[in-house]
Amino acid sequence: MKIDWNFPEPRLGIKGGIDKFCGPGATRLEMILQSVVPIFAGFVAAYYGYLGEFEWSVTQYLICFVIGFDIMGGIITNSTSSGKRWYHRAGQGFTEHMSFILLHFVQITTIACLYMDFDFIWIFTVGGYLVVASTVILIIPLYLQRPVALTLYSIAIVLSIYLLEIPVGLEWFLPLFYLKLLVSHILREEPYRPNNETKRDNA
Repeated sequence: MKIDWNFPEPRLGIKGGIDKFCGPGATRLEMILQSVVPIFAGFVAAYYGYLGEFEWSVTQYLICFVIGFDIMGGIITNSTSSGKRWYHRAGQGFTEHMSFILLHFVQITTIACLYMDFDFIWIFTVGGYLVVASTVILIIPLYLQRPVALTLYSIAIVLSIYLLEIPVGLEWFLPLFYLKLLVSHILREEPYRPNNETKRDNA
């Protein structure tokens, strides 16, 4: 096993879009993992809502599937070696990472609107902790980021269980939401590569 921060140039067209999302040079197994598991997670999330008889609308079932798919996909994609070296490449600093973090206010706002009667305080609390925790992780020295990130994620889990209101049918949302952003995305970790890896054709 080797560590390699170098990645091939993104391909052209649709394949290039996939490269810029999953990380150029993603292995076949990485691609399978981050496509099959999220689809299964989305269906399980929506089916759980169905079993719970929460009287959701079609829109709520659809959004539940999409968010389940997105969060599980994000946890996997951002933590793969190909994703790590792409999202933590040269030029990706505090501004770029925080822009990605802030984009997820759309997600928590959607949850609050569709499942919590637009609970503004919930949006502010969930999002506020996310921004503060992310800022702390990004500004401290690199060698401290992993233990601090895991500490802040642990606090997020406790808050999710004992303090923050839980959207009915979406009890999984906050633990996985914070895992995706505070651990999978933000942490810069070594991109281990298979020893038999060959350079992929960029055509």
